[in-house]
Amino acid sequence: MPTYETLPRFTTDLDRLTPEQRRRFHQTVAAFVEDLRMGRFRAGLRVKRVQRARGIYELTWSMGTGPAGRATWEYGPEHHPGTPHVIWRRIGTHDILTGP
Repeated sequence: MPTYETLPRFTTDLDRLTPEQRRRFHQTVAAFVEDLRMGRFRAGLRVKRVQRARGIYELTWSMGTGPAGRATWEYGPEHHPGTPHVIWRRIGTHDILTGP
């Protein structure tokens, strides 16, 4: 099972989401974790590097009505050999990319 941690800014951002937006994020994370285990991300998760932010990636999904949801993350040091460790940085809409 991949391990993870969250930065304080991520937690603050997450608290600002509606319950429905959080539910959709948790559904997306289930697929993200499955893909981490497989070593390859499905196209539907739209995982890509954030431009001009070395080592930081974004994950995009539908939050229902309104703009798409985005979360930024990076790989951290493995806590268990061979198991990815993810550091969640920000979550919200496209606006989070100004300070990923």
